[in-house]
Amino acid sequence: MRCSFTPIPLNRVALVLTLGSALATGAGAAHAAGVPTLQEVVVTPGGHDLVGVAESASEGTVTGKQLENRPLLRPAEVMEAVPGMIVTQHSGDGKANQYFLRGFNLDHGSDFATHVMGMPVNMATHAHGQGYMDLNFLIPELVGGVQYRKGVYSAADGDFVTSGSARIDYRRRLDRPFVEAGVGEHGYRRLLGAGSVAANENSGGRQLLGAVEAAGYDGPWDQPENLKKLNSVLRLSEGGSGNGYALSLLAYRAEWTATEHVPERAIKRGEIGRYGALSANDGGKTHRHSLSGEWAKPDSDRDGATRVNAYLIDYGLNYFAAPSGYISGLSGDQHEQADERQVWGGEARRSWFLGPAWKDSELSLGLQWRHDDIDRLGLYNTVDRRRTQTVREDKATEDALGLYLEARSQWTDWLRSTLGLRRDHLSARVTATGGAFNMGNGGRASAGQTSPKLGLVFGPFKLLGSTEFYANAGHGFHSNDARGATSTTNPVDGSALAPVPLIVKARGREIGMRAAPLPGWNSSLSLWQMELDSELVFIGDEGVTEPKGASRRHGLEWSNYLTPADGWIVDADLAVSQARFKEANADNGGKHVPNAVPLTASLGLTADPGGRWFGGLRLRYLGAYALEETNTHKSTPFLTANFKLGYRFDPKLQLTLDVLNLFDRKANDIEYWGGACTRSETAGGSCGGGIDGRLVHPLEPRSFRLTLRASF
Repeated sequence: MRCSFTPIPLNRVALVLTLGSALATGAGAAHAAGVPTLQEVVVTPGGHDLVGVAESASEGTVTGKQLENRPLLRPAEVMEAVPGMIVTQHSGDGKANQYFLRGFNLDHGSDFATHVMGMPVNMATHAHGQGYMDLNFLIPELVGGVQYRKGVYSAADGDFVTSGSARIDYRRRLDRPFVEAGVGEHGYRRLLGAGSVAANENSGGRQLLGAVEAAGYDGPWDQPENLKKLNSVLRLSEGGSGNGYALSLLAYRAEWTATEHVPERAIKRGEIGRYGALSANDGGKTHRHSLSGEWAKPDSDRDGATRVNAYLIDYGLNYFAAPSGYISGLSGDQHEQADERQVWGGEARRSWFLGPAWKDSELSLGLQWRHDDIDRLGLYNTVDRRRTQTVREDKATEDALGLYLEARSQWTDWLRSTLGLRRDHLSARVTATGGAFNMGNGGRASAGQTSPKLGLVFGPFKLLGSTEFYANAGHGFHSNDARGATSTTNPVDGSALAPVPLIVKARGREIGMRAAPLPGWNSSLSLWQMELDSELVFIGDEGVTEPKGASRRHGLEWSNYLTPADGWIVDADLAVSQARFKEANADNGGKHVPNAVPLTASLGLTADPGGRWFGGLRLRYLGAYALEETNTHKSTPFLTANFKLGYRFDPKLQLTLDVLNLFDRKANDIEYWGGACTRSETAGGSCGGGIDGRLVHPLEPRSFRLTLRASF
């Protein structure tokens, strides 16, 4: 199906008014703007020079400038700017991506927390998986900066922050409005219009920013993806994130047909093609609308500062998938996962600057609250997206309250510390509303945790230019699905289940260094360790919690950022990790954590010296990882490359070419090990209860995309 696009006026004022009107009529609600709980984003070319600023070796900033010429296949690949982060997909482009970092298969976000303009993206007690983190609503051209922090060392970080966190902020103004039209292979089309204006002549810096995006994509799949996406932003702001306010509306909606991962044997023997689907009409539809606001102001005497943000989110997902194919019969194993909820909450933070008498300490006190009101959590058996059986259906509410205190002190010229203490309390109520074996489930669950944090910084020293050394330790957690904490009966077959804890504790420690060996070169090295009390995961495909046991991880990361000349940026990252269960798997005796990537490396180059030509190149290597606990079956390692080349006809008109999968590598975006059956296996009577084997989702082949941008 073709996407139709409404022409956008070229006049600056008319552009913003048109965008605002489109948002109001097409959305109804919107997205988030919030106060970052990390230090204020400063979008400058020197944003990576954090000696004297950072609290650990593994935190950093990514500027909007660095992202401008980065070739992207998907919006969420903005997250690959976080060193060591890998973003993949095993389904359609309307579903949340798969993420990997620090020896974690983050699934769709269960152990990494992301905020966009102060709004949490991870969804607790989600129909598909705990911490579901769908970033397909991002508009990369609007991203002003990304602040990331790995580990559990910041008192401002709560749920899902085990491997780390990221805070993404949109720009508050654009240099000039623009319209951008893109076309490419496999039915790719995209239209983006964005701009900002002063709200009125006497606004004192007040800005109104608006953007509308419409996109479609079929992909290389034998079953066209038929992605249709609409996205819009309206943001009124004044001042900056440290002294000012912003009110933001975002609205996003998408629908798609998915080609899920398939048994590799089905491709090898020719039952389906490399880009074929095991079953038809998987996919779904989703929406995310939100309204949010932020306000920040320093005291007039500069002895303190106050920050407040609040948000309201309306979210929904209907997702259809048959990852196991035809185990249950020739009608297929397709099921629907449904999630309908409203989320509201916010944060208030007060800081005091105590002055030289108190070692120039900064004392911060913060309160965070989030409420999820989930109208429907459904798991249904379906045929061709028609419901045939309710496996389980629930309503749920969940509250998360966090209180934290943090003190930063400069003890000497070469020693500073950060001491934090955080208290979290989670409470949930689940009410069963459907499912033959589910009606006895439900109830209340609550849990709390006190998490101490400590960071020490030694330096800077005149070593390798300017050098600092870091030592960090802390406790954190991720929550479990509230249904897993309140269910006593398996909703599939009625067998007994043991409820699981609502909170899973994580303990982390890290040492590292950061140096600037030469002008324009910033380098950081960290050695880290993490222990997790349990790898419990709620399996949305079955409606139950699967116990995985306690685990231990450790690793080494090396990140480099170079600016060899004006307009040139080179970044190079290497991450090595090991992930093991503390106890061997009872079925096979293995200790390897499946899908924990032990080695990743990336190399990026962007060039925009100010002339007519500009562009970027990114190389990414993904090492082989264990597919199951014994490490007998491993994935295939691979290297990929994406390339961007642009030409400016004049300051207001430019053309870019993106070449994705530059060398046309025939690798797999993701690999699993599990049971599935093809139609022919079930028809021939060889399926049994499922055939274990390698499940794959191939990389998309080399593709070309052209984008024309006109500015005004």
